[in-house]
Amino acid sequence: MNSYIKLIKKIKSMIPEHIKPKFNNERDLLYWNQKQGIISSQSILRKNKANKMQYMLKNSGIKKLYMKCSFYNYKIFNLGQKKVLNFSKQYVTNFSKRFSNFIFSGNPGTGKNHLAAAIGNSLILQEKTFLIITISDLMSKIKKTFNKNNELTEEYFIKKLTRVDLLIIDEIGIQTKSEYEKIIIHQIIDRRSSSKKSTGILSNLNFNKLNKLLGERIIDRLKLGNSIWLNFNWESYRSKVIDKKI
Repeated sequence: MNSYIKLIKKIKSMIPEHIKPKFNNERDLLYWNQKQGIISSQSILRKNKANKMQYMLKNSGIKKLYMKCSFYNYKIFNLGQKKVLNFSKQYVTNFSKRFSNFIFSGNPGTGKNHLAAAIGNSLILQEKTFLIITISDLMSKIKKTFNKNNELTEEYFIKKLTRVDLLIIDEIGIQTKSEYEKIIIHQIIDRRSSSKKSTGILSNLNFNKLNKLLGERIIDRLKLGNSIWLNFNWESYRSKVIDKKI
């Protein structure tokens, strides 16, 4: 600071009288430095936040097709779609206030993935960690840990899935009906429920088929907290959107 003050004094002595210097005294210089420091700090914080959200989005598992999905571009053609949209909005609003699991079930192309991605994108803006993963990808990653050359263990991967703020498991029901998969799903959901971490399930199966596939123990865990099951029981959402574009 002393060097700045000496510099100002030297510059002032060299400036013609009719020219007014930017800083008249040491206090002006100090104020300017503080203001610039705040501006610089705010800029750095904004960049850090943007980088953090970019990183979270990149690691969220949201596929490129659903990257721009939001509540605002979800097309509504019936009351059922309006209901699931309102629930999804409320889910994000109340996410930090209460523990809540959900199940979206229904035919392919009915908008389950769109709203799941919209929930994820909204939570990322709140700096919440989010991951959506298909059951086949989940099992593939776990089975890779069996390889002796893989440094990651099954326990490490399950712990990672347990820590994320919201985990959504997609395509439940497409996978083979193996007992090992049931055990893994139960472990993940059980640990997340115990930690009051919310879990979402996306499936094409109805209640009876999903209950039979996963078993009552897993379904009971998913019912904990303020949980809800929503049926997307209308015709393909994709065909409606395509028709409207044409």
